[in-house]
Amino acid sequence: MAEVTTIGLDLAKRVFQVHGVDAAGVVMVRRALRRQQVLAFFAKLPRCLVGIEACATAHYWARELASLGHDVRLIPPPYAKAYVRRNKNDPADAAAICEAVSRPSMRFVAVKTEAQQAAAGIHKVRELLIKQRTMLINTLRGLMAEFGIIVAEGPRHVSELVAILADPADARIPAPSHHGLMAIVETLRGLEQRIERVEKQIVGWGRANATCRHLITIPGYGPILSSAMTAMVVNPAGFTSARHFAASLGLVPRQDGTGGKAKLGPISKRGNGYLRRLLVNGAMSVLGSRRAKDDAWLVKLLQRKERKVVACALANKLARTGWALMMRQQDYRRPRQDQLCPDLA
Repeated sequence: MAEVTTIGLDLAKRVFQVHGVDAAGVVMVRRALRRQQVLAFFAKLPRCLVGIEACATAHYWARELASLGHDVRLIPPPYAKAYVRRNKNDPADAAAICEAVSRPSMRFVAVKTEAQQAAAGIHKVRELLIKQRTMLINTLRGLMAEFGIIVAEGPRHVSELVAILADPADARIPAPSHHGLMAIVETLRGLEQRIERVEKQIVGWGRANATCRHLITIPGYGPILSSAMTAMVVNPAGFTSARHFAASLGLVPRQDGTGGKAKLGPISKRGNGYLRRLLVNGAMSVLGSRRAKDDAWLVKLLQRKERKVVACALANKLARTGWALMMRQQDYRRPRQDQLCPDLA
């Protein structure tokens, strides 16, 4: 047991699988552990390299094992999947993780501290509440459309539906359905209040964070995007360049080709979808502002490409700018006057 140098740990709810090898790659341990046995097992081992898939509870176990003196590294699940041989099961997954963590070219996920994980968790709560709000709005619009009541899409038009339901003189909705729709409206109001409280907590956390204050100076970065970037990108130095960071968020064209001929498709949509959506929303806000008319690059791009394609390109640029500011820890500096479009400057 003392000769074990590398371990692959496959996480689960109750039964964890361990696969350990020595310096020569010879299998020394292959066993299953109950949840309450994990820490006691690793406490008896000398310091070794432990690989874990970056999945649910991975950051917690990484912190716990690191406190025992082990070198813990989190692997993106798609990267570990390539090392699975034949059938997929817990022992095979643990063996694949053990092999993947020892590869010199492997990329790893930075382990979050409790504070960083709490900051990222509040964004997950906000995302869930917004999804629930969208579900309720769509249900309300769909059910009222069955009675010929149609309004434009978007949360800002829900008030028109609520006004119709609240009007006692409007009898277009029969009584049984009317009571159910009013229940949806009451639930929707409660969700709006919860979302508002959560967003206030996010803004308050961002104001106390130096990195978030730097990011919010970038055009297109609001308090939600700035705090999300700060909370979820815990180690920007783990990316070789800003281009690699933007690619990790899926904001680059997907490549498909062979024989030296590469075909570029739509954006790959890999990585953190929450950050990618916020960046694209921020880019759309910039395109709708006066700043877009003063940017020579955007002016030329809008003349050749569709608006949403330009938004994805601008989101890529916003991601690269955010990475640079996180690395340098400084505020955003506006481009020089000679970089602006000469016709509009």
